[in-house]
Amino acid sequence: MAMYGANPEQLTNLGTTLNRQIDTISQLMGTVDSVLNGTTWQGPARERFVEDWNGSFKSALSKLNEAFGLAGRDCIARSDELRRVMGSGL
Repeated sequence: MAMYGANPEQLTNLGTTLNRQIDTISQLMGTVDSVLNGTTWQGPARERFVEDWNGSFKSALSKLNEAFGLAGRDCIARSDELRRVMGSGL
């Protein structure tokens, strides 16, 4: 028979870790934007990169941030509910 459940402390840690990555990814996007805007580079290769960066790359990173936020909040909410059900209230 399969067992279902989670360790509340570990689940909270996972949620917190996912939430922290949102800042990391946001900083990454800001850093690349800043460096790219400050880089002297002209030509079709730059135009392709800028188009990809501002299109699919940043879009994917934004979606990852959104997914981490949702998953992080879900992990923490589940952990809180486990604690409530288990009666530990920690």
